[in-house]
Amino acid sequence: MMTVRVGMGRFVYEVAEGWGRLPAGWDLVEVSGVAMDSQERLFVFNRGLHPVIIFDRDGNFLGSWGEGLFGRAHGIRIGPDNAVYCADDRDHTVRKFTPEGEWLLTLGVKGQPSNTGYDGHDLLSIRRGGRPFNRPTNIALGPEGEIYITDGYGNARIHKFAPDGRHLLSWGEPGTGPGEFHLPHGICLDGQSLIYAGDRQNNRIQIFNSQGEFVGQWGDMARPNDLCFDAEGNLYVAEAGHRLGDMPLFFPCQDTNKALELAKSAAGPASQRVPSRVSIFTPEGQLQARLGEDDSCAPGSFLAAHGICVDSRGDLYVAEVTVSATRNAAPPGYHALQKLIRVR
Repeated sequence: MMTVRVGMGRFVYEVAEGWGRLPAGWDLVEVSGVAMDSQERLFVFNRGLHPVIIFDRDGNFLGSWGEGLFGRAHGIRIGPDNAVYCADDRDHTVRKFTPEGEWLLTLGVKGQPSNTGYDGHDLLSIRRGGRPFNRPTNIALGPEGEIYITDGYGNARIHKFAPDGRHLLSWGEPGTGPGEFHLPHGICLDGQSLIYAGDRQNNRIQIFNSQGEFVGQWGDMARPNDLCFDAEGNLYVAEAGHRLGDMPLFFPCQDTNKALELAKSAAGPASQRVPSRVSIFTPEGQLQARLGEDDSCAPGSFLAAHGICVDSRGDLYVAEVTVSATRNAAPPGYHALQKLIRVR
């Protein structure tokens, strides 16, 4: 089999085709998130019958847990103590587990979304930021065990919790200005404990300090879904991309028709197709490389990059929600999970 290489400059990868061997009859369906523990075991949060599947770095199956626990898998993160945090956007909770799947803590109230005006379907229906949670999306962990959560499909906020689950603060409202969000989706911290949040429908990453104060933002994004840093401070961003006709920005306001007019008139990348991709930035925000071509089912390309993590050797693991993104019309040969082995 021919080896496929993708990338550019310092970031060139070989695609590990066939990586991640499942037991007979198992199916990931689609993968919403991936996270690596201190032993370099990959935890794969997926929407099949076995929600948390664990592989070693060579793709050998190690085990699974979470059967019957989740409404819909979304984001996953692993702490320095190897505790596993899972965001369930349909259940409106974030739960903490041991690596073996033993429940430790629940944030939010099962089945009880906060009141933000969200109608359950249309992002434009969100009128205000609310308490935790209304369809939370992802998790980041601070140096003292603080828990930061993006919230998400039915809210427009980031929430901060103490390690024991006490709610400390929240920030964000629907909109396009600094500190406002339209679908806060992915989140991570850099080495200085600054918080990087993917503001997906506003096509940007916003940066905050630990008290929720706006520090800055990066553009040149096509719907950032997830993000992570490597040991050198490079930022990796999984981007959903744009299909022709997508509205690049959303403008929450009382008059929905006016909001749609504003969105349709906004200049942005939706005027041309941008394939789903992985972008790699310097710590200062300079673009270094992009992975992903027009043929979204080709090895090393993406149809719906949704989750991402990097291991100690610089290898990438990219999760895709192709079934959801295509409304259950995923093309033959689609991939739910890819490993890209860094060669330089």
